[in-house]
Amino acid sequence: MRFAAAVAFCALSETGAAATYSRDVAPILYRHCAPCHRPGQSAPFPLLTFQDAAARAKLIAAVTANHTMPPWKPVLGYGNFAHARGLSAGEIGTLVRWAADGAPIGDGGAIPAAPTFPSDWKMGKPDLMVTLPKAFTVPADGPDLYQCFVVPLGLSEERYVRAIEFRPGNALVVHHALLFTDTGGSARRIAGGGSYSCFGTPGFLPTSALGGWSPGNHPIHFPRDAAGTLHAGADVVIQIHFHPSGKAEEEQSRVGFYFTSKAPTRRVADVALTSRNIDIAPGDTAYKVRDHFTLPIDVHAIGIIPHAHYLCRDMKGTATLPNGSLIRLLWIRDWDFNWQDQYEYATPVALPEGTWIEMEFTYDNSAGNPHNPSSPPKRVTWGAGSRDEMAGLHLQVVPDRMEDLPELGKALWGKVMRSVGGEFYKRPDTNPVQ
Repeated sequence: MRFAAAVAFCALSETGAAATYSRDVAPILYRHCAPCHRPGQSAPFPLLTFQDAAARAKLIAAVTANHTMPPWKPVLGYGNFAHARGLSAGEIGTLVRWAADGAPIGDGGAIPAAPTFPSDWKMGKPDLMVTLPKAFTVPADGPDLYQCFVVPLGLSEERYVRAIEFRPGNALVVHHALLFTDTGGSARRIAGGGSYSCFGTPGFLPTSALGGWSPGNHPIHFPRDAAGTLHAGADVVIQIHFHPSGKAEEEQSRVGFYFTSKAPTRRVADVALTSRNIDIAPGDTAYKVRDHFTLPIDVHAIGIIPHAHYLCRDMKGTATLPNGSLIRLLWIRDWDFNWQDQYEYATPVALPEGTWIEMEFTYDNSAGNPHNPSSPPKRVTWGAGSRDEMAGLHLQVVPDRMEDLPELGKALWGKVMRSVGGEFYKRPDTNPVQ
């Protein structure tokens, strides 16, 4: 809904008292906006006082009415996700009405106290903390940077991880981070003792993926009885997306690991839907790729991670159960590479043996795509470079019976081999992505 239309809608539908900052607006901003819109964080201005908000009332109304803010890409009804950052229709209507009425303060003496935030680790002191070996300099301007940092964990024995917290050293320039482990020294050899540029992928086959961080996200918690594993001698590889702030900045992030003595009895497996069948002609506004996989065992899905580059506009993930019913796993209809995230289901999703999982990604290689990095548009094929494209939808699942895990692994390996062999994508007409 555009701002003008939202104003008209609220003017017609609102019959109650005028919205005020002290009674209506402050609680919304404190709950949804202040975690990022405060000093030292990634947002460009604070929203902790009436003066902060009133000066930008129309902007706040506009970007919330068109769902640009808070940054939350999944479409409502496609996946029930934990920690969703979207506003309700009522909250958006309140902000729009408040701006249209001239941003009244209301009872200035009744303004609720601004929230406070932990100055250090949200979960208390970590059992193991690692820091980037040296500060990284982010230039004042220029393109965004994707840099991988290799940090030895210094572990002489295997440890089990119940939670991980990433803390940016300078949130003004850290857009997001992804965490991997490497036990073979591959990343260390690429880095040559430091760090290396790594747009799209980390540039090696990780031993494990530990999750990620983006502004407003919570610490990473592993499922009960499915702790993550840090192997002896492993390195942690931290891929960080930096964006210039207008002046040169120094950044030195930290990662905190919280251990458990309980060895995992369950494991999280990655069911990857991918496609390299990407060859997009200039001007093509609706180039589609698909992939699918039939689950050979009973699992519960706990999260989903989508990935593409700049040209992707729409991505869908669905699961068709053996009884024919459809589960909508994820739909992002305005993909933005700069706001990629990892999504955790509020309740694990039961997917029985025989479930057909499918993805469909749509790309726009026209001049009308505001994210297109080429002007005029150029032919784009699959690749890890910033002007190439990718397609990946990773479903994180936990087998209902751990003894079935090898069967899942065998089926996934077979999928990889068939794709290498050039098997064309086929799906029965009874299982369309919807």
